[in-house]
Amino acid sequence: MTTSLIESQAAAVRPDGYALVRRGRASFLVHRRAAVASCVLAVLTAAVCLAYLCLGEKFVAPGEVLNALSGQPSTADFVVGELRLPRLVLGLMVGAAFGVGGALIQTVARNPLASPDIIGVSQGASALTIGALTFGVGSFSVLPYFSVAGGMIAAALVYFFAWRGGLHAARFVLIGIGVAIALRSVVHLFITKGDYLVAHQAQVWITGSLNGRGWDEAAPLGWTLLALAPCVVWAARAQRNAAFDDDTATALGVPLQRTRFGLALLGVFLASVATGAAGPVDFVALLAPQIARRLTRTAQIPLLCSALLGALIVVAADLPARLLFAPVELPVGVLTAAVGAPYLIWLIVKDRSVRGRTGGIA
Repeated sequence: MTTSLIESQAAAVRPDGYALVRRGRASFLVHRRAAVASCVLAVLTAAVCLAYLCLGEKFVAPGEVLNALSGQPSTADFVVGELRLPRLVLGLMVGAAFGVGGALIQTVARNPLASPDIIGVSQGASALTIGALTFGVGSFSVLPYFSVAGGMIAAALVYFFAWRGGLHAARFVLIGIGVAIALRSVVHLFITKGDYLVAHQAQVWITGSLNGRGWDEAAPLGWTLLALAPCVVWAARAQRNAAFDDDTATALGVPLQRTRFGLALLGVFLASVATGAAGPVDFVALLAPQIARRLTRTAQIPLLCSALLGALIVVAADLPARLLFAPVELPVGVLTAAVGAPYLIWLIVKDRSVRGRTGGIA
């Protein structure tokens, strides 16, 4: 069979909007719009990162920044390499983890409201971390482990109460909101029980902040995300199966519940490790996947675009958080909440209007 004949047959079965990429004997489909959106987001993120490293209490020229990053002699080695770069890298990784975690949980729940900070995952991570901080259990270096454990416990509670022979999307979100409210009360109870210094630290932490963070927080998160990379690649393919309804999945022999459980577990873990590194930075996990989906117009939420958008949102929000009231630095969560809260209200109003037009079926 000739190459031209193979390509003509591939073109005949190729979905609209996809391009066939061939590398030797391997071939795969690429969504054109998602590829373009990813490239644009990568360029935007790079531009914001350069501005992040240049701007601050002391302005550093772009040339000096590039010299410092490339290891060449520069007068800005300390400012760029020791003060701004670790915080920037941590912000990028935290945003990417929140973006992908939110995308996976929204895929499983099939609801744009189902982000980790809405269904209680972030509150569970906060409750156990603040509890450990209040009662002096362990040092600051082990607090991220409490965050991961708290997020997993909260997700297990939501999954347990929402399970009725299957996972219904609306029930999953409603029970998640209830668990989030209960755990938020636990967080405030722990804060009131702690002394003044602990209460102040806890208040800053639960807002979501990159202030004072560095390589000590970035390195463990980086290794964790690197170890999870194969799981994210699996999740990108498994999303197609999770989009089926129960009857279609049963007819096709797709292990739907196991796939959903795996995607939810990965999403919760990513959101929990990000929370452990920087606190619960609100609305990033909600915003990034939905903006990515609207940019790419794909059937499934694109994970790469969600990661890029999450990183872009966190870094773009942390830049004014550092500069607006210098030398006082605001927690980045204050800026993301200022943008995310109106979007959440718009999302709820839009969902109600859709349900009204469809007689409650949405």
